[in-house]
Amino acid sequence: MKHLMTALALCVGSSSLAHAETFSLTMASSHPTVLPWVGQLSTLVVAETNSRLEAMGSEDRVEWTESYGGALYGFKDTLEAVGDGLTDAGWVGTLWEGSKMPLQNVTYFTPFVSDDLVATLKIMNELHKELPQLRQAWDDENVVFLGASGVETYHLFTNFPVTSLADLEGRKILAPGPSANWIKHLGAVPVNGALPTYYNQVQTGVADGMVVIITGAFPNKHYEVAPYVTLVGIGAQMTGGLGINKDVWETLSDDVQQVLTELGEEYTVAHAEEVMARYESFLAKLPEAGATVTELPVGDVEAWKAGLPDLAGEWAKANADDGAVEVIDAYMTKVRAAGIEPKVAWDQR
Repeated sequence: MKHLMTALALCVGSSSLAHAETFSLTMASSHPTVLPWVGQLSTLVVAETNSRLEAMGSEDRVEWTESYGGALYGFKDTLEAVGDGLTDAGWVGTLWEGSKMPLQNVTYFTPFVSDDLVATLKIMNELHKELPQLRQAWDDENVVFLGASGVETYHLFTNFPVTSLADLEGRKILAPGPSANWIKHLGAVPVNGALPTYYNQVQTGVADGMVVIITGAFPNKHYEVAPYVTLVGIGAQMTGGLGINKDVWETLSDDVQQVLTELGEEYTVAHAEEVMARYESFLAKLPEAGATVTELPVGDVEAWKAGLPDLAGEWAKANADDGAVEVIDAYMTKVRAAGIEPKVAWDQR
């Protein structure tokens, strides 16, 4: 009997080893790791994958190859890069995918709701679990969604002083994708771009300024070409998320899928907390860097909000066949359930 038990133990051990797999995966992004939503891909997801597998007793491992800062593709190609398999996993910028993934842009059509990035992204993760139309948008592009990414509230960086909304009339302002809708009614001229291109666009006169996040503007030194910083508080936004190629996902073991799913959730919170910490730090450092920081007068902020067209309603109507009306209602309901009083009640307009 002793020999039989020993033989069984050896067989079990051999079976475990035989099923152990090593998966070679690439993690990539169009943006550099200096940005929290990219940096956490490396310092959290990539760095923790194998230790989490080991901790759960799994023999499986992942060999990661990392490529950031646009080495493989540019900011306009993040969705295709993951969906087509140029990279196995990476950050997808849904804010540039208004036609292919309109529902993921719900926060961009509901500005002035909340400046709480952590709460906003937790809500978006919950909605992805609860609303099939949100998951379907990723599935249609051959991508599996693992966790939302986002940015803190938006402000103005310009090469001219802004003391009132009238100062923006006729000015060329960088506002990519749906954020262009925030400034059109102000008489400003929206210009497309992305954080890595803003500096050169303002420096060469393509634009006079930008609607931008401080955590992106400060490390990219946008204050050098747009030294007038006007605080507005347009609200925190979901900009995209961590995704993995669906075909690749289906080849992964249950253990690896479980670990990456858990890390996706943690990625959302970790990078959002890092964003907010950096926001406070960079905001304090802007005057030291030579920027002139002011707040847009309260009356002008109220006028900005009041003058906005019914962005949410128009967006929901245009994307009704995709289930946008349900997304708007669910989003605003969860915002209030989180104890947040929206600055603009988009579902009640």
